[in-house]
Amino acid sequence: MTSLLTEIDAVGADRVRGGYSRPVLSEAELDLRSWFIEHARRRGLDVEVDANQIIWAWAGPPVDGALVTGSHLDSVPGGGAYDGPLGIASALVAFDRLAERDVPGSRAIAVFPEEEGSRFGVACLGSRLLTGAIAPERALALTDPAGLSLAEAMRAGGLDPRRMGADPTRLARIGTFLELHVEQGRGLVDLDRPVAVASSVLGHGRWRITILGRGDHAGTTLMSDRSDPMVAAARTVVQVQALARDVPDARATVGRLSPTPGGTNVIASRIDLWVDVRHPDDGVTRALVESIRTSASAAADAEGCTATMTEESFSGTVGFDPGLREELAEVLDRAPVLRTGAGHDAGVLAGHVPTAMLFVRNPTGVSHAPGEHVEPEDAEQGAVALTEAMTFLLQRGDGADG
Repeated sequence: MTSLLTEIDAVGADRVRGGYSRPVLSEAELDLRSWFIEHARRRGLDVEVDANQIIWAWAGPPVDGALVTGSHLDSVPGGGAYDGPLGIASALVAFDRLAERDVPGSRAIAVFPEEEGSRFGVACLGSRLLTGAIAPERALALTDPAGLSLAEAMRAGGLDPRRMGADPTRLARIGTFLELHVEQGRGLVDLDRPVAVASSVLGHGRWRITILGRGDHAGTTLMSDRSDPMVAAARTVVQVQALARDVPDARATVGRLSPTPGGTNVIASRIDLWVDVRHPDDGVTRALVESIRTSASAAADAEGCTATMTEESFSGTVGFDPGLREELAEVLDRAPVLRTGAGHDAGVLAGHVPTAMLFVRNPTGVSHAPGEHVEPEDAEQGAVALTEAMTFLLQRGDGADG
């Protein structure tokens, strides 16, 4: 199990941030996609890449109603080694063991692109396109930090962006979707268990706040004559934390801030900052966002600036199929059931097909950072759990041919 992850432990290693930086359509992410395709073909799986750049690896011909497992290979900047790749490596191991057991039934591994949204700003972009949750015109117009659109990035990589969008034919091939993922928290550590079943994904979204001021010289402009958007942005960041702390079970984060023009001796003319807001109750999430919007406008007004807040993405709280969840928890030795505050492609697919998730213990509790970790024994337990879950589902009829 861990030997597969060892094969890619140098791909996308980030010497500046630490951890791994594997944005979609980067050299690192493309290398990982090639790595997966090679392993899939070694196992005799039929590989196809659809118009949304989702990789499908089939054991047998594609049919409707198959059992599909998978995850992603892209990462956040300076992310951990297991967020995404653990699920893909575990799927390859599970397919090996299902073949050894000669378990019948149609099944596939799916690798979804841009799950993190770290390059083009919208998380779970591949699964959103597949299900029609985002219009292809909007997706192709998304830009990365360098100003390159998704359409331009695809063309530069020799890919055709014209056929992207909702794909009901391929969506119908998923009868049940099961995703394994490293746990992004301490639930399993505190319970002293290696594997859990997911109950739900918290509602979450991303908003961009743009604060406009007046660019000027840092040395010649008196403090009283400034309209400095950086000061308004700083106050907004502090208020985001304060407002979220006043709402039980809310999470709000400013993880990225971009000044224009960005010189040390220049008063910025514009600040863009991105806010991630999450809560189990979608109404509470929306209310908190409005409080942040009001606070940002007040902070901007106080500095003679203006502020606007734009929604880039939002996904409501998702509960996974309760019957499937209970069955898998029982099959996996009464595995604990945990909710997650992290978004996943499984959460997008849950509105369309029966969906479940498995979590593997992370002893540090740290994720989206270099400190993310999985012990080899727990990685093996995760692969075993995925194998047993898939065996159960296939034997009960999921993935029955046709």
